Amino acid sequence: MGKVTGFLEFERQEEGYPAPELRKKNYKEFVIALSDDQAKIQGARCMDCGIPFCNNGCPVNNIIPDWNDLVYKQKWQEAIGVLHSTNNFPEFTGRICPAPCEAACTLGINAAPVGIKSIEHAIIDKAWENGWVVPQPAAVKTGKKVAVVGGGPAGLAAAQQLARAGHAVTVFEKSSRVGGLLRYGIPDFKLDKSIIDRRMKQLEAEGVTFKTSVYIGDVDLPKGINTDAKEKISPKALMKDFDAVVITAGSELPRDLPVPGRELDGVHYALEFLIPQNKVNAGDKLKDQITVGGKNVVVIGGGDTGSDCVGTSNRQGAKSILQIELMPKPPVQENKSVTWPYWPNKLRTSSSHDEGCQREWCVTTKEFKGENGKLKSMVIANVEWTKDEKTGQFKMSEVAGSEREIPAEAVFLAMGFVNPVASLLEGFGVDKDTRGNAKATTDGAGCYATNVPKVFAAGDTRRGQSLVVWAIREGRQAAREVDSYLMGTSVLPR
Repeated sequence: MGKVTGFLEFERQEEGYPAPELRKKNYKEFVIALSDDQAKIQGARCMDCGIPFCNNGCPVNNIIPDWNDLVYKQKWQEAIGVLHSTNNFPEFTGRICPAPCEAACTLGINAAPVGIKSIEHAIIDKAWENGWVVPQPAAVKTGKKVAVVGGGPAGLAAAQQLARAGHAVTVFEKSSRVGGLLRYGIPDFKLDKSIIDRRMKQLEAEGVTFKTSVYIGDVDLPKGINTDAKEKISPKALMKDFDAVVITAGSELPRDLPVPGRELDGVHYALEFLIPQNKVNAGDKLKDQITVGGKNVVVIGGGDTGSDCVGTSNRQGAKSILQIELMPKPPVQENKSVTWPYWPNKLRTSSSHDEGCQREWCVTTKEFKGENGKLKSMVIANVEWTKDEKTGQFKMSEVAGSEREIPAEAVFLAMGFVNPVASLLEGFGVDKDTRGNAKATTDGAGCYATNVPKVFAAGDTRRGQSLVVWAIREGRQAAREVDSYLMGTSVLPR
């Protein structure tokens, strides 16, 4: 451990932010990372507890106490070695992961947890600055070819692991650039896209081939799914040309809100707003970008995607921003005796909320109203949740007299994603579970394998909408299973 009494001597220190009025003038990353000395002090706070619950709280099982200790000792190069042993892309998770590891920190039971995420951020940034992140091409090629369908974090993690095992890996991405939601769903002010680009160069140097603007499927995509595809390849043709296929296309179908007026111009899925802005930031020229300058904006959904809509609306100069959520307002402070070491339900206020936003809970949308096909207002009402004592289920009912009409020229539906595009899985003949995800287990023999020989599924395609860190975990684990399938055994870590 770092310093035996460190957790008693030092307080948690957060990464810093410029003032909201400064940072919302542009789309640049604005987090002020910890200095070397600050990271050292945070590392000193790690208790090296007998059972490191942070390891289990982290989906990729980062060996957190070890690199905390190394940062305390300022052994940065050793620290990145330990960090990379479990996580292919700590520069992504160090920026955008909600840090379930910190929720599981033993110190967090009765004090502020160790700043694990900020230490991870500091380690990987120093590694890039010092040239310690280098390609690791396989010494021996296997002659086997693997297709990865989807260039998001799960696909990239699987591709890198498989390339390092010596396989010829091709990643197929229907967008014009690789990264999936990392690239298009997350705004630049949270994740600068040059961070993705430099990783792509490493993967290419390791032998991964990227084919962008290529759609794998036999039928057209449904509304709300982003694509820049200029070429279409049949799933059956892909299976014929490759020794194994890994489907990591994500859970892309957004949850809709079928209320009167849904068809009005001004009611959009969240990604119809976020993706074009990211493309414009990348230099693309678009004719139909959604902008909200001077408009009353309503964001429906209280999660991270909704928060990203808030931050982007602020930067575009929205007149007002209201974010509404159907569920009750979470408690400001969780009951740690009940929740620890699990992820707690509590109120979370993002940097985007701090930049300007009104938030309301227990609000339902009843109708969108407009003139000449354009959205002008919406009707909302308050609801209350009561528990049925017989069934234990919660029931929602509208609060009498709470219905009201509010101005709204732009509404963004940020209520999550329901499942992968069904036609993609059907094109491969892959069985689906009850939620519409690819059916594949993570236990026992044949992990991540679907019912179709040599076809595997991982990430949100298999587990449903989830975190980037879970996508990385599943991509890594699926790579090991594919390697074992192709070679009979595998030395890749699980």
